[in-house]
Parts: sequence; structure tokens; C-alpha cells
Amino acid sequence: MANSLQNQPSASIENSSRPSDAKAPPRIPLVYLIRSADMYGTERMALATIEGLAADFQVILLAPLGPAVFEARKLGFETRAFQSTPQLIKIFFQLLRKFDSLIFVSTFSRYSILFMLVNLLLRKKVHKFQVIHGGGKESEDYAGLYRFNPFDITFITVSDYSRDRLIHHGVRPDHIAVVGNFLTRRQLAAMPRRPRYDRDGVRKIVLVSRVDPPKRVDLLLDALDRCGPEMRDVSFRILGEGPDLDRLRDRAAKTHPNVVFAGYVDNVAEELAAADLLLHTCPVETFGMAVLEAMSVNLPALVPDAGGTATLVRDGQTGFTFHADDASHLAQKLVELKSAPAELLNQIAREAQAYCTAQFSEESSIQKYRDLFAPR
Repeated sequence: MANSLQNQPSASIENSSRPSDAKAPPRIPLVYLIRSADMYGTERMALATIEGLAADFQVILLAPLGPAVFEARKLGFETRAFQSTPQLIKIFFQLLRKFDSLIFVSTFSRYSILFMLVNLLLRKKVHKFQVIHGGGKESEDYAGLYRFNPFDITFITVSDYSRDRLIHHGVRPDHIAVVGNFLTRRQLAAMPRRPRYDRDGVRKIVLVSRVDPPKRVDLLLDALDRCGPEMRDVSFRILGEGPDLDRLRDRAAKTHPNVVFAGYVDNVAEELAAADLLLHTCPVETFGMAVLEAMSVNLPALVPDAGGTATLVRDGQTGFTFHADDASHLAQKLVELKSAPAELLNQIAREAQAYCTAQFSEESSIQKYRDLFAPR
């Protein structure tokens, strides 16, 4: 794993926070809890959100000890790291005793329930939000969330697709707000840009995803099985870890040695800028942060025509699409893109970058968060 936990700071209950202006009025505490320690789309988006809100709120990030915590500390945020449920409960009690009121944001429903149970004892004023980024598992992402309907909690979801899935599973529509993902100005300024295509066709394809069943990374290998030798001179890099990693890596080594499972990396933007195409295979993604990042570095994307990513890409205009879960159609599209004219690829890259800038600005999304988090 690229972001090894060796030689990193040990878990602690509290880390240094951004210096505050003594003359400024006190900021409302904003506790943002993320489930994972790694820096996939949900975690990167959480950090971008708190960075945009740092001037308005006293932000405290709660997360398992790992890359997300280390990155938050680099940015100067107060963090509270936990490695077990009892430790998290202890942190909840500490925060609720310290503040008379706060905003609580969680990316994991079980942690939201746990926090609400703790607050039953302390009875503090809490403005509660549940962020739905989605991992591709319908049963985990949406099913059962209707049980929150009697409570004062708002679901923040990142696309109309995931809003529709919440409603389908019984969540009250008036409890749902849609706030699109975005990249901060700092992130955009630091990102490398892919140079213009100076030759036809794609030769380097990258896929950024957890390697678990809902993400359908196996669909790429199924598609290559149908391509025969035609795609053997095209390289594929799979960036991410997960329960299917070893199985799919072994399968690729036997049948498609041009497919490399690189595991987790922390330089996604650089990997994107060095590629010719981003491939996304998950048909039930709520948004697809890697697609947004690809657009920002001038890299066209090939995505399923279903799920949240289908709302980001217009086939032949801002990217390319294939029929979801259809290995044969994916194979056909890969073969076509292998010889795609450079002029077309450059046009797609320009249109995608312009669409990204126009539709997913930091200013617009952060203002929506400010409005949601405003005192009531």
C-alpha cells in the first residue's frame, strides 16, 4: 500500500487545530466523521468540503488512523483518530460534553446511530447530516435508511441518481439535499494537465477504484477475453485495493499480462495525467470522483451508461459510454478507442474540462453546504 502506516504518528484523541483569530466571533463546531482511513473518492471529497468550510466553522475531523487523518493534519485541521468503536464512543462523549451545540456530519449510518444514542444521554443541540457517497452496494448505501425518517436528520447526496435511490428505498424526499462533488481551487491549481494528443488512439488506460464486486473491475478482464490479441499492446493500470484484488490480479497475470493491479496509490492526479483514457466500470456509482478528476486533467473517460457517472458523461461530447455490465460492448468500445482520432480525443478533453468547470465549482457547492449548516 503506497500510504503505509509505518513511521506515522500514533493514534491520538486530539491533534493541533488551525489557529483562530481571538477577535473573531466563535465559529460553530462542525464534526465531520468518515468511515475509512484511505483516500478514495469519499475521503477526498470530505477533505475538500471541510477545507472549503474552514473559515465558517470550527472543523473537527473524526476518522480511523490512516492517510485521510494524515492529510487533514497537513492541511492544519483538528483531528480525532480512533481505532475501535469504544474509542469512538469516548470521543463522542468528549465532544458532546465540550460543546453545547454542534453540527454532526457522518458518511456511515451506523456511526450516526451510535452518535444519536450517546446524545440521548447528554441531550445537546445537534444539527445532524448523513452524507451518501455510496460504495456500490445497494443494501449498504440505501436500504434501511428510511428508519431515520422520524428523526431530524438531513441526507446529503451527491447526485440526482443517488437521491432517486434513497427515495426508492423509502427515505422522505424532504429529508434529502443534493450537493454535487467538486474540486477545490487548491486542488485544481496543483493538478498536472494531460498534454494534447499528438497521435491517434489510446495506449495507456487507467482505472481508479476499490477492487470489490460492486465496482465490476472484473468486467474489464471479461471484455479483454472477447478482444483477442487486438488489445495486447494497450496497457491497463488498476489503482485501488479491495477483497477481489488478489483473485483478479492472479487472473490477469495468467491471461492478460498487460493489466497491472498497482494497489492503492496516493498520486492519482499524476497517474491520470500520464494516461490516455480513464475507464470506470461501476454501474451503480453515486457520482464517480475519479471521473471528475479525469475531466480536470484533460483526460477523457469511458463509463457505464448507468449510475451517477452516466450523469457526468455525454457520449461523444464530454466522454464515452458503454452499456452497463456488458463485457461485449465494453470490448467494442475499447477497440474503437484504440484507433480514435487525436482530433476527437482533444475535442472530448476540452469539452469535458469546460463542463467540469461550469457544473462542479467549489463556490457553488460550498455555498449549498453553508446554507444547509446555517443555524436553525
